[in-house]
Amino acid sequence: MIVVICGPPGAGKTTLATRVRDRLERRGRAVRLFHSDAFSSRTYDQLAERVADAPATAVKLVDGTFYRGEWQTRFRTLGDVRFVRVTASLETCLERNRQRTDSISEQGVHVVYREFEAPDADLVIDTDRREPATAADRVVTAIETWLE
Repeated sequence: MIVVICGPPGAGKTTLATRVRDRLERRGRAVRLFHSDAFSSRTYDQLAERVADAPATAVKLVDGTFYRGEWQTRFRTLGDVRFVRVTASLETCLERNRQRTDSISEQGVHVVYREFEAPDADLVIDTDRREPATAADRVVTAIETWLE
C-alpha cells in the first residue's frame, strides 16, 4: 500500500508522516518513508521510481505537496494508493514555513497554496484543528482499516 501525504508547504505533512511511520513501526509494520524534499530535480518521477522499487510488503508513506493533478495521477498508477490531504490556513503555513531551517520563499508558499489541486482524498486532516499526535492516530487507524 502507498499512502501519499500531501498538502501545501507548512501544512504539517512531514511531522505527520514521521509520526505515522513511528507508530506503524511500533505496531510491527514494515514501513518506508519517502520525502519529496530529498530530490532536487524530477522530484515526482524519482519518488515514483523509489516507491515502485520498495518492498511490496512495506507500507510506503510518501510526503510531498503533490499540488499538481498530473503528479497525483502518476502515483495512482502505482497500485493501491491512498491520499491523505493535509490542510491548514495560509497564515499557519506561512508561519510554520518561517520556522523551518529549510524554508522556501513566502512567494513559493503562496503559489502552491493558491494552485493546489486537491486530490480525491481518502482522508483529510486539518492541522489547524488537530494536534499532531491526534492526527497521526487518525491516519494510522485509517491505514490499518485500508490494510484489512
